[in-house]
Amino acid sequence: MAWSANSGRFAVCTAERVVLLYDEHGERRDKFSTKPADAKYGRKSYVVKGMAFSPDSTKIAIGQTDNIVYVYRIGEEWGDKKVICNKFIQMSAVTCLLWPAENTIVFGLAEGKVRLANTKNNKSSTIYGTDSYVVSLASNVSGKGILSGHADGTIVRFFFDDEGSGESQGKLVMHPCPPYALAWALNSIVAAGCDKKIVAYGKEGNVIQTFDYSRDSSEKEFTTAAASPGGQAVVIGSYDRLRVLNWSPRRGAWEEAKPKEIPHLYTITSLAWKRDGSRICAGTLCGGVEQFDCCLRRSIYKNKFEMTYVGPSQVIVKNLSTGTRVVLKSHYGYEIDEVKILGKDRYLVAHTSDTLLLGDINSNKLSEVAWQGSGGNEKFFFDNENVCMIFNAGELTLVEYGSNDILGSVRTEFVNPHLVSVRINERQQRGVEENKRLAYLIDIKTIATVDLVGNYSVGTVSHDSKIDWLELNETGHKLLFRDKKMRVRPAVLAIRFYLGWTVEHRIAE
Repeated sequence: MAWSANSGRFAVCTAERVVLLYDEHGERRDKFSTKPADAKYGRKSYVVKGMAFSPDSTKIAIGQTDNIVYVYRIGEEWGDKKVICNKFIQMSAVTCLLWPAENTIVFGLAEGKVRLANTKNNKSSTIYGTDSYVVSLASNVSGKGILSGHADGTIVRFFFDDEGSGESQGKLVMHPCPPYALAWALNSIVAAGCDKKIVAYGKEGNVIQTFDYSRDSSEKEFTTAAASPGGQAVVIGSYDRLRVLNWSPRRGAWEEAKPKEIPHLYTITSLAWKRDGSRICAGTLCGGVEQFDCCLRRSIYKNKFEMTYVGPSQVIVKNLSTGTRVVLKSHYGYEIDEVKILGKDRYLVAHTSDTLLLGDINSNKLSEVAWQGSGGNEKFFFDNENVCMIFNAGELTLVEYGSNDILGSVRTEFVNPHLVSVRINERQQRGVEENKRLAYLIDIKTIATVDLVGNYSVGTVSHDSKIDWLELNETGHKLLFRDKKMRVRPAVLAIRFYLGWTVEHRIAE
């Protein structure tokens, strides 16, 4: 089973090697049959062992035991023609499969190799090889690292990009049994198998916790596991039962929730977590698929929005009138406090212990910036569609929607948004890629202008009367302001270039 990256499609491959496609509400919308590597051996000559959607949700990769990986283009709309666009022939059976990044499919083989298939050049290559059958694959939250579990109990780690973590690659753990249930969570690696023990390993393979059910006669072997998209929960499937582990940031440990027991469900053969974290599906030995809602809590905001907390660091905000959704998530794994919707019900604001999350619901541009708690005394202004203006303790901070870095910060006591003007790439200029400028009041009679790209002062404008309104033009090179006597004054901020040196000129009034 597999969920698409955009959470709009859910695919299930049956024992008859037919892929059924469902929408996010569970309604079947399409299907197609998989193909054998060699038609002369017939359609019943293989078993599908792995399936994954492409990051753009328009393709599905299928790993088969007849030594081949097929990639099917399924299109963007229901009913689009299904076409094989890539095929990768191997030397042994494909046993498991992931699609963590664009053009990059990772799969394990019965001979012990972990290989990479490039859909762009239609070639496959070996990432690393072992002498033991690959029983499971898992990727980290970002998709830039993979784990492989092997029949001899070995767990191997590989990074396409370690993202500055400095964590080691290669053989990481020797698990007591084949780790058929393997998940890479945010803070640890969780593995389980036929010994009826769930073990959480640290970043360098040290044992953090062990959950031992070997003396529980009702428990059977663990067959599959899945980590939530945020990496803060892991579900492990066995016989008639789903066990759930939740990461507690305060304790720095895994806490077991009450298991979900379903009589006559039989062995759970596959798990797939929806990419927004709101649902998990469990496939069973007898051909059933069970779908479960996943949330810590759910609330209605202003009778207009539904807030679903699917994890400590992830909230789904749904507009009840339009049905549109935004997934607000802390990329650092911090626990999200209350989410507020401000600025005419368009903008999201949420705090964590160390960051501030902001978002534009209309454009789906989300930001998370480093932010030290100030007791909720900030004042937010949403007059500009590109930038959120935050006033706090005599400081103005600018955050551009969609960026995870603070755009700029200046000291000012004037918190009226009519006394601040920000322009962000509003008109294309020849030879200028980025044009971001700010005008604000230093004091009641002095305007300062700052280039936010280079973080330098463009100039100042002094006036003989109190200023009560100002505005930059689209390029940020002209300024219009008004004083208390209702007099409107223009100012031009001109820049000339001499042999690479920048000379700033100001022409006022």
